[in-house]
Amino acid sequence: MGCEADHLTLLQSEKLNAFLRPKRGMDIAPATMAQRMMKSPEEIALIRAGANVADVGGYAIREAVKAGAREIDVAMAGRDAMEMEIAKRFPGAEYRDSWVWFQSGLNTDGAHNPVTSRALQRGDILSLNTFPMISGYYTALERTMFVGEVDNASRKIWEANIAAHEYGMSLIKPGVSCSEITQKLNVFLEERQLLQYRTFGYGHSFGVLSHYYGREAGLELREDIDTVLEPGMVISMEPMLTIPQGQPGAGGYREHDILVVTEEGGEDITHYPYGPEFNVVG
Repeated sequence: MGCEADHLTLLQSEKLNAFLRPKRGMDIAPATMAQRMMKSPEEIALIRAGANVADVGGYAIREAVKAGAREIDVAMAGRDAMEMEIAKRFPGAEYRDSWVWFQSGLNTDGAHNPVTSRALQRGDILSLNTFPMISGYYTALERTMFVGEVDNASRKIWEANIAAHEYGMSLIKPGVSCSEITQKLNVFLEERQLLQYRTFGYGHSFGVLSHYYGREAGLELREDIDTVLEPGMVISMEPMLTIPQGQPGAGGYREHDILVVTEEGGEDITHYPYGPEFNVVG
């Protein structure tokens, strides 16, 4: 009997052996993970649709942002727009588990902090995160925003993170390892005295697993992952810089696009714009 051992608790394992008494057990987690990391054309088509739906949520959030609105109000506007878009695109589907995380001010200091009832204030940094779920496949859009205006210190950090984001997307191509991409991005940030503000890995696989349900450990943009990118993989690029409270530009900055690895390179399937020109709103 084969089981994904990294998802099997000790108690479950004991019950399995007691009731089923398999002649032989084996861990199939590495093999099933390798299967999930490589997407079929049908899966990629579904993920493309999900990325489009995530963009719809992003635009709805942009329209809802204004001084005085609460985080929860803005998050609900994005979620509702995505669910309606999924229902329009997939009328025969079942709808569940699409969500939005939206933070403001110092609430942006974590990658995915809970939504609160905090009211937005002019000059606040914002973190937009939309996560549509379609037939068990999830995608995401994440953007930095500001309410009404952005100060010079914040703009400098924001633009530096955008530069890292764009550089990172240029590195997504077949034949390059996750650790190699990570090392190059580390050097990029270190040259700008910003590496100490990096908070987690630069990206990860997308598909049937998610933040709620676990991710593919073999396809994470981290120093310890040597997986080589291949056509058919889907991966995000999402550098984040977190500036501590009390420092100029305090808050969390993150841009997130999803890319399909093709023979030619990385195809960006996220289309909602990033940067100050579009995302200083309200």
